[in-house]
Amino acid sequence: MKPPKTGEMLHLRGNALDKGEPVALPLTQSSMFHLPGAPEGQDFYGRVNNPTWEHLEQVLAHLEGAPCLSFPSGMAAISAALFATVKSGSRILIPSDGYYVTRVLAERFLTNLGVSVTERPTTAFTAGGFDGFDVVFVESPSNPGLDMMDLPAIAAAVRAAGGITIADNTTMTPLGQRPLDRGIDIVVASDTKAMGGHSDLLMGHVASRSAQIMERIAEWRRVSGAIPGPHEAWLLHRGLETLDVRFDRMCSSAQVLAEQLAGHQMVKHIRYPGLPDDPSHALARVQTTRFGFLLSITLESEAKAEAFINTCPLLRPATSFGGVHSSAERRARWGDDVDPGFIRLSVGCEPVEELWQSIEASLNRL
Repeated sequence: MKPPKTGEMLHLRGNALDKGEPVALPLTQSSMFHLPGAPEGQDFYGRVNNPTWEHLEQVLAHLEGAPCLSFPSGMAAISAALFATVKSGSRILIPSDGYYVTRVLAERFLTNLGVSVTERPTTAFTAGGFDGFDVVFVESPSNPGLDMMDLPAIAAAVRAAGGITIADNTTMTPLGQRPLDRGIDIVVASDTKAMGGHSDLLMGHVASRSAQIMERIAEWRRVSGAIPGPHEAWLLHRGLETLDVRFDRMCSSAQVLAEQLAGHQMVKHIRYPGLPDDPSHALARVQTTRFGFLLSITLESEAKAEAFINTCPLLRPATSFGGVHSSAERRARWGDDVDPGFIRLSVGCEPVEELWQSIEASLNRL
C-alpha cells in the first residue's frame, strides 16, 4: 500500500503550464462558455463542465489513485454512490453505528424506492455473511466509535457473493488509509473535513477504479445537478495543497494527547487506534498508515462533558471535524448510541503542548 506522492500532487498543474500562465489555479465563475459551432469536446454548460473542479478532480484522482468526481457535500457523494448502484429490489447493508445521516438516507428514502436496508454494528459486521446483498457500505474507523473493519476480507467476501462495496474514508483521508488498494470498489468522503481543512467549505468526492461505476456516477451528477460550486472547488484545491503537513501534525498531536488523556483521572474511557490497548489497534497497524486525528473520551456525566467542551479555550464546541482548530462535541445530542458523557475530539494544528495544557486545565476544573 503505497501512499500518494504529495510532492508530485503539488506540481500537477505547474508541470503542464505554458509560459505566462498563472501558477495558482484560476477560479472559473461561469455558467456559460463561448460555443460557436458543434459543441463536442468543449466545456459548454456549468452543470456539466467547469475547469476549476475538473482540475481539482485531477488532484483528488492523484491522491486516491483512481478517477474521482467531486460533489457539493459528503452526503451528496454518498447519495451519488448509492443511487448509482441500487435499484428497486436491491439489498444493501450499512453500519448501525456509523455516520447517522447515511442511515437516515437509507431508511427514509431508499426504502421508499423498494430498496431493502439491513444494519449491523461495526464489531459484528461480518456476522451472517454477505450473500444476497447488492451493495455493502462500510465505514472504518466508525464515526464516532472508532471501531474498525477488516476491509480486504470484507471486500473479498462481498465480491465473492456478487455484491459491490462502498467505503466512507472521511475520517482517515487517502493519506491515512487507501480502501481501493484493499479491494473496495468505491470510496466516498466528505472533503468538508480534513481534506479542505479550514472549516470554510462543503464538498465531497467519489472514487472508483471501475469505469462502468464512474460512468453511472457521472450521469447521476449531470442529471441530478449535484455539482460543486467553482469557488468551493477552488477552496478545496487550496486546502489540499497543505493536507500533507496538516494531517501529519494532527495525527502526531492526537497520539500525544491520547497517551496523556489515558492517564487522567477525569477520563472514564478513551478510544484512539494508536493506543496499544485499543480494540482497533491491531487492525489499524495493518490497514492504515497513520492512526488518525480523531479520538474519543467519556467523562462521568453529560454535565461534566458539556462543561469541559464549553470552557476549554482551545477547543471549539462544534459539530463536524478535521479543521485546523481542534473541536469537540458530545455526540449523544445527535442521537448516536453512546454514553451521555461521550465526547468526540478532533485534534487540529495547534502546538500540542499548548493544546494539552488547555485540555488538562479544563479537565482539572471539573
